[in-house]
Amino acid sequence: MLNLYGSTTSLRQVLALNKTTFGRATRNFHYDGRNRLSSFWTPTQSKKPEGTSAEDGHDLLVRAGFLRQAHSGIFHLLPLGLRVQAKIERLIDKHMLGLGASKVALSSLSSEDLWQRSGRLDKGRGSEFLRLSDRKGAKLLLSPTHEEEITTVVANAVHSHKQLPLRLYQVSRKYRDEARPRQGLLRGREFVMKDLYTFDATSEAAHETYASVRAAYRAFLDELRLPYLVATADSGNMGGNLSHEYHFASQSGEDTIIQCKECDYSINEELYIGRPHTSEKTQVAVEQTALTYMVTKDRKTILCILYPQGSQLNNQAIKAVSPTIDLSVEDAQQAFLDGGAESSTTKNNFSVLCDPRVPKDAAGLLAADEHQRFLARIGATTTFSALDSKAEGTDDLILLTQAREGDSCPGCATGTLVPHKAVEIGHTFHLGTRYSEPLDLRVTGVQNKQSLVHMGCHGIGVSRLIGAAAALLSDSRGLNWPLAIAPFGVLVIRAGATSAEDAEGIYDCLNAAQSGTDTVIDDRADLPVGWKLNDADLIGYPFIVVVGKAWVERKAVELQCRRLGVKEEVSEADLLGRLAELGQKL
Repeated sequence: MLNLYGSTTSLRQVLALNKTTFGRATRNFHYDGRNRLSSFWTPTQSKKPEGTSAEDGHDLLVRAGFLRQAHSGIFHLLPLGLRVQAKIERLIDKHMLGLGASKVALSSLSSEDLWQRSGRLDKGRGSEFLRLSDRKGAKLLLSPTHEEEITTVVANAVHSHKQLPLRLYQVSRKYRDEARPRQGLLRGREFVMKDLYTFDATSEAAHETYASVRAAYRAFLDELRLPYLVATADSGNMGGNLSHEYHFASQSGEDTIIQCKECDYSINEELYIGRPHTSEKTQVAVEQTALTYMVTKDRKTILCILYPQGSQLNNQAIKAVSPTIDLSVEDAQQAFLDGGAESSTTKNNFSVLCDPRVPKDAAGLLAADEHQRFLARIGATTTFSALDSKAEGTDDLILLTQAREGDSCPGCATGTLVPHKAVEIGHTFHLGTRYSEPLDLRVTGVQNKQSLVHMGCHGIGVSRLIGAAAALLSDSRGLNWPLAIAPFGVLVIRAGATSAEDAEGIYDCLNAAQSGTDTVIDDRADLPVGWKLNDADLIGYPFIVVVGKAWVERKAVELQCRRLGVKEEVSEADLLGRLAELGQKL
C-alpha cells in the first residue's frame, strides 16, 4: 500500500511504525482493527448534576457523551452521537435508493432574491431566517429548507417530460432563528434534515410518487422498531394541500395526534374538527355549560360561544364556522367596544354560537349580571341572532371543542378517539406547482406543449430523530437505543480471571458472523467492572456481553439486555443465535 511516507509498505508495517512514532501518546490504543473504548472518546459523566431531580432524553444525551451544547439551540455531536447520526443516514440512503433517488449536497447559503420570487421571504417564517450580507452587499440567508434552490437547479437542467420523473435528496444542516430554543435537539437553531424533492410531469404521476414515498417512510420507521404515528397534517407555509406527519408518541411532544380506536382515522389536532354523537345522552346540562366571547377582525361583530365545561375550544372549528374571527384577541368585549360598538348604528352585531351538545335554553346563561351589563351597553339586551355550529358552506354540525378521549370518530360510525402527545420526526408534502410556477420550472410534454412540473418535498428530521428516540426509550439508568441506530450494538466487557484474548475471541466471533450488529470492547484497564457496567447502561448499548467466571469454567458468557429485561448465561455455541433472536425485538 502507498502510505503517507511515500513508500509502499504492508498494513502491518504501517501499524508498527505508528506505534513507534506516536509512542506514549497512544500507550493505551490498539491498532488491530477492533473497536475499542480505549481508543474511542466517550466523555460520560457518571453522576447527575447536583439539584437534578429527573433527567429527560436531552439531559442523558449530554451526560452519556453524545453531544455538548455550544450556544443556545446549537450543539456539537461527539463520537457516539455521530455514530448514531451516521446509522440513521445509512438507513435513509437505503430507502431513498429504493425510490430511485439520487443524492445531492446543496449549499447552506441561499439568496434572498430566490425566496422573494417564491413569495416566502416575508411570509409566515420571515422572522425565522438567519440573514447575512457579503462584502458586496448581496443579501443571503442560511437556508431552513431548499425548495427554491433545488427548483432552480432542476429548471436549468430539465426541459422535457422524458427527463422525468426525477427524485433528488440530501442530508444537510439547516438553520432557523428559533425564538425559544428548547428540548435540546428537538427545537434547535441548527439541525440536520433529510429532504427528498420529487419532480413529475403530471399531477397523477405526482400523486403516485407521493404514495410511494409514504410507503418508503413507513418501511424506514418499521426498521427502527419504534412505535410511531402517521397523521394527516396542515401544509402550512410549505404550500400544497396534501401532507402527512410522522411522529413518535411522547409526553414531551409539542404536537397532539388524534387517532380512532377502530378505523385508520389519524389527524393532527391543528386540523381536527369533531362531529356530534347521534345519541341525545351527550347533551350537557345548562349548569355544565361554559361561556366565552370572541370578536371578528374588523371588530364589528362579537360572538358569545357556549360549550361544555371542562373542554377546550377548538380554534380550527371556530374558524370553520366564522372565518373572520380574530383568535389573537384576549379581551373580546373590550376590543368590540374599542372598535366603536357603542356609537355604531349596528349595535346588534351580537351572535350566540352553541356547541351541538349544549341545550337550546343554555342561552339563559346570558341573564347573569356581568353579561347583562355588557349586552345593555351594546344594545343587545333583548334581541340577538343565533348561529348554528356548521362549517361554512356545509349543513353538518360540528363540535366547537378539542378532542377528548372517548369522543366519537368523524371518520367512522362506531369508533372513539384517543389523543396522543407526540414528537414530529418526518413530514411528506405534495407541493403541486407551488414552486414550479413562480420559479418557472416547465417541461415540454407529449404534445410538444410547455407545462408546469408537479413537485413534492419529503423531510425527515435526522437530529430531531436522535433526540426523540433518546427520550422515547430512556429510563432511570440511562439511554436505550434501538438496535438499528445504536452507536454500537454489542459491548463486550472482560471480568474476573479472563484474558484480553478471551474478550477479543468473542468480539471476533460476533464480527465474523456479519450479522449487522457492530461490536465494541471495553478494554479500559484503569476502570472497575462495576463502573463499566453502569457506564454501559448510561450510554444505552442494546446488548452487553460479560466474559467472566462462567467463561473460564464452561465457555459461557453473561448476556444482558436491559430493554428486554434479559440477564442470562449463554454458551459460546448459542450466543449468536440468542443475539439474533433477541435482536428481532429491538
